[in-house]
Amino acid sequence: MSFTGTSDSGFTVNLGASPEVGGQNGGFRPLELMAVSLGGCTAMDVISITTKKRQDITGFEVKVHAEQAQEHPKVFTGAVIEYIITGHQVDESAVLRAIELSSLRYCPAQGMLAQVFPIELCYQIFEDEGSGKRTLVKSGAYTPPEQTVEK
Repeated sequence: MSFTGTSDSGFTVNLGASPEVGGQNGGFRPLELMAVSLGGCTAMDVISITTKKRQDITGFEVKVHAEQAQEHPKVFTGAVIEYIITGHQVDESAVLRAIELSSLRYCPAQGMLAQVFPIELCYQIFEDEGSGKRTLVKSGAYTPPEQTVEK
């Protein structure tokens, strides 16, 4: 119940299972890796876009809170992606635009998984006060535009 996944680029990741199912906690659970992939994909987009928009970001974190079904195959049934941005006078509209572009255009993980379960996008913007101190200045959620499907 322990495996090593190897990508075409040559990188490896350890996969494992819990002792309850015969594993030894030797690595990521495969479904955990999907949540990490989702968070990493959108994080790279949002930090890249906000940097291009000349935002002075001193700290950046993305958390993915994924809900799972109780019954097998225990798939994800929903997720909340939380963007936590710390910096100096970070413009809320720049953050919202970066989240929008990641959500609708650039992040293939989010584009694919959003077709399977709902994903909520939330953000918090903190002012960096120095010495590890910060103050919350804005928080909210990005809501994508309604998409209509013609039949």
